[in-house]
Amino acid sequence: MTIRTKLILSLSAILIFAFVATNVVNYQVSKASVRKNIIENALPLTSDNIYSEIQADLMMPVFVSSLMANDTFLKDWALGGEQDVTKITRYLKEIQDKYGFFSTFFVSDRTGNYYHFNGILKKISREDAHDSWFYDFKQLGAEHDLVVDTDEASENTLTIFINHRLNDYAGSLLGVTGVGLNLERVASLVDSYKEQYKRNIYLVDQDGLVKVHRDKGLVDRVNIHQEDGIDRVAGDILSHPEGNGFFEYDRDGRHILLTSRYIPEFGWYLLVEQDENEALASIRGNFVRNLVFGLLVVLFIIGINALTINRFQRRLERLAATDELTGAANRRVFEERFDMAQYLAERQGLPFSVVLFDLDDFKKINDELGHVAGDRILREVAAIAQDCIRKNDLLVRWGGDEFIILTAGGIVQAEDVAERVRGAVLKEGLLSGAEAVSISCGVAQYGGGDTLDSLTSRADDALYQAKDGGRNRTVSERKMPGARGSGPA
Repeated sequence: MTIRTKLILSLSAILIFAFVATNVVNYQVSKASVRKNIIENALPLTSDNIYSEIQADLMMPVFVSSLMANDTFLKDWALGGEQDVTKITRYLKEIQDKYGFFSTFFVSDRTGNYYHFNGILKKISREDAHDSWFYDFKQLGAEHDLVVDTDEASENTLTIFINHRLNDYAGSLLGVTGVGLNLERVASLVDSYKEQYKRNIYLVDQDGLVKVHRDKGLVDRVNIHQEDGIDRVAGDILSHPEGNGFFEYDRDGRHILLTSRYIPEFGWYLLVEQDENEALASIRGNFVRNLVFGLLVVLFIIGINALTINRFQRRLERLAATDELTGAANRRVFEERFDMAQYLAERQGLPFSVVLFDLDDFKKINDELGHVAGDRILREVAAIAQDCIRKNDLLVRWGGDEFIILTAGGIVQAEDVAERVRGAVLKEGLLSGAEAVSISCGVAQYGGGDTLDSLTSRADDALYQAKDGGRNRTVSERKMPGARGSGPA
């Protein structure tokens, strides 16, 4: 794995880890904040608001039943022997019409008559299980009570009855009077609370029996002591009659937060449930959206960085491998290519040669035209030489105005390369003052046991001979006195 790849992968890992870690921490902080707000503010506030609305909606019938129990007309009519039933029915009908109650009634303790706004409904009896509420209420000794029961006068519709004691002027019991609210109305009220507050709301009595719920099928049938999840905290819920309580439990894979409030007027508990998963849904959604969007941004940044790193890496590699002035390869690249060519020559017998050349009288060019002109001529000569060599040949700036070409093949092929370059430079007509620029070339072929220094030294000797012979010419080591065997051409 290259350093560049390691750098990009390391940068990617750091950015992704930092971003994901930051988002996870933010999510946990937000989650804790939302949970704290639900427990300390939202649920208690909802409970308080609902309690206030229940008082406003359900305390009116309690108040009216209290007025009826203290109405002198009703007392006098009962004490007068319950004469003229039309008077009591008209009285009950007026109460119903004025306040819109589902039912109004008076049950006489002396006669057992159940007076309804439509007349006498029945005569109550201890043998009738449906009448047990009357005798239970008498035994209770309370001023008023709330009972969920079926209304026989209205096809056994589930009704909340507010029962109130009617005493004579001496405090003795005359009977029980009160009003009835259709449970459907209360259930609708609870339904509206659920829609408004997005929470599950219901009422239970002191035994844990559901008394008011949006699902009427649960009323008087379901007990929280027997319901999964809440059964583990039911005892604690029903042991807090003095005020609010907070509880939490798991049900059907969901974590439920619950606040309870005791309603002393009814002797019931108001329970408000919040599904924590639903409350956190928006936060989770934001977390996922932020994570996806952020990762896309991170990947985009990583991509930009990768492109930038690759560009600078290529630039660095180019700078490390080429001469900045001429664009030719540098000595480091030449040494690498020489080692490879040497290996192939020794193992497979593939010949290679070098052509060493420099500009004739380059010092004079610099002295007369200046270094800027000299640099320009060096660049142009390098470009001409690059065009003359084959793709698998290598042009290297050897130093100063010297260049060396590593070319595949024997010395004859190298001589041809040298002559092509020399002729092309001369033909280009580059001027150094009034004279055309020319080059001199020395050619040498690799032989067994040669090193880079020994090979280039022989090429340098040949170049020296070219200079000594009048410049603008190519000299091959095979044509020099005492030259070693030319080897394969």
